[in-house]
Amino acid sequence: MQVHLVRPLLKKKDRIRRGRGNGSKGTYSGRGLKGQKARSGGGVRPGFEGGQNPQIKGLPMLRGFTNPFRVEYQVVNVGRLQTLPEGVAEVTPSVLAQMRIVHHADRPVKVLGVGELTRALTVEAKKFSATARAKIEAAGGTVKEG
Repeated sequence: MQVHLVRPLLKKKDRIRRGRGNGSKGTYSGRGLKGQKARSGGGVRPGFEGGQNPQIKGLPMLRGFTNPFRVEYQVVNVGRLQTLPEGVAEVTPSVLAQMRIVHHADRPVKVLGVGELTRALTVEAKKFSATARAKIEAAGGTVKEG
């Protein structure tokens, strides 16, 4: 260690102690003069705008609850599986993504029963509707769920 490389200690800003005299945030302690917000326990609820119609009431689409754990499925109908090339016998999310039927191979797929299916296919997806399952099995195919 060399003397010219020694640095002074970093100074920490002192915490403001309110209400300890006139010169240092005393008297009103940063609360201004009288009124609801000057009282202990005083204050208005979030979103209150002094009686004026609050902004959140004018934007109804922003109200309510959004479940952060909601699973959003990519939907494929059995009629769309009929349009796959003849060489495809096993249908997986990655095959559907390659054929541009779904956008993401890593997101869950749900197969619905709209349309007709005449080919025997092995279909793998996260979920199947009852009609989709029945149509795939009626065509001689198999269903892999999960």
